Amino acid sequence: MSAQLELIPRYRLMTGADLDAVSAIEAAIYPYPWSRGNFSDSLAAGYHCWIAECAGEVAGYAVVMVAADEAHLLNLSVAARWQRRGIGREALGFVLKLARDCGAEKILLEVRPSNNAAIALYGSAGFAEIARRRGYYPAGDAREDAIVLQLGLR
Repeated sequence: MSAQLELIPRYRLMTGADLDAVSAIEAAIYPYPWSRGNFSDSLAAGYHCWIAECAGEVAGYAVVMVAADEAHLLNLSVAARWQRRGIGREALGFVLKLARDCGAEKILLEVRPSNNAAIALYGSAGFAEIARRRGYYPAGDAREDAIVLQLGLR
């Protein structure tokens, strides 16, 4: 298999069997990661939970909640060894198509102001800031705001 083909993720639904791998990736890439319980609760709630596999391993994942005509991207992450290879951009495209296919007219997400790579990715996809949530994220002894971004899907 060519190296280029290994960078094209294969998507599949997340299952309980993926929770250890997803939790390990999450803990490795974020100072304040989602817990295993957050992922388990998302599965139990019926959210759209997807795994992106590259070269036979979990390279990333996404959790999306869709209600009525609105989607909310709750988590989109790429394992450290797979970052900076276009997988996040490709996975975002997958998520946007998923949201459209589910009938969403817009998609929202929160991002830390300090997460420059994510802000650049979402901005390049056309997301625009619509609000700020004060003190939304833990940040040591303090809290960090969240930038709320939105993209129209129709």
